[in-house]
Amino acid sequence: MSGGLMAVPMTADEWLDALRAEGVTDIVEMPGWRTHNRNSVGPWGDVHATMVHHTAGEGSGLPAWCYSGNSELPGPLCHDFLARSGRLYLVGNGRANHAGRVARNAYNAVLNEQDNHPAPGPDELDGNAVSYGLECENSGAADRPWPKVQYDVAVRVQAARCRFHGWSADSVWAHKEATRRKPLDPRIPMDTFREDVAERLRHPASWNPGDKPPTTPPPVTPRPTPEEKPVALPTSDLARIALAMLGYRNKKADEASVKKTGRRIPDVYGYITGTYTTVQAIAADLKKLVALLNAQKEK
Repeated sequence: MSGGLMAVPMTADEWLDALRAEGVTDIVEMPGWRTHNRNSVGPWGDVHATMVHHTAGEGSGLPAWCYSGNSELPGPLCHDFLARSGRLYLVGNGRANHAGRVARNAYNAVLNEQDNHPAPGPDELDGNAVSYGLECENSGAADRPWPKVQYDVAVRVQAARCRFHGWSADSVWAHKEATRRKPLDPRIPMDTFREDVAERLRHPASWNPGDKPPTTPPPVTPRPTPEEKPVALPTSDLARIALAMLGYRNKKADEASVKKTGRRIPDVYGYITGTYTTVQAIAADLKKLVALLNAQKEK
């Protein structure tokens, strides 16, 4: 995918909203994190990358270390710190000392959202100005895997950044992909990690791995209405039905009413009466016609 979309960095409130929408609920806001940054010593933004790091050490003091840093490398050392428990600490908002100098070809890969991330060349660019940074608690040892809950939250964090800015998962990079100085940071397969971020981005932010897609019920094919089969009735029933029909009377259906109003005959008796009247009139007219014809013959 071709990218190149630079973005204004997220505000603190936008970041919190994006995290919660993505299902990150175990969040600790460290005191002053909303304004804790290195903006006074270097540029921050526009951005188009979000980086994954490991801490290369473990322990309860890591959130404070990421927040404060030390005299040689002042904090914040990342934007967010993710403990092995899956708890996310919000550390800084703005420029942070996490990426340092990065290779131009590595940055171009995330800037243009390439699906391949080349081995980094020489460090030429200020990575802290253009990239978010997520520090994840892990010793970096080959036999020290990431807990499932920690990995899941890391994917959600990076998906939240990408979803907000409209980036693809190829805007996610590792520190080891950005510079030759950190060849193992972090020790996870980044192509797999990006695919997991991409999978989240194919779903709404509320999606969870293992959720079944909504099923569409199959179309209902109307069943043909069965043809009505004739039912043989006993002669006694037919006679009873006929008598009931003939016996039903509407007082307005007599011969006089039909002649006077010309309305539709509303019952069997009225229909018979009307028919009889019509037949009698035709018979009378026919009788007159025959008489006229006979009279003509006699002349």
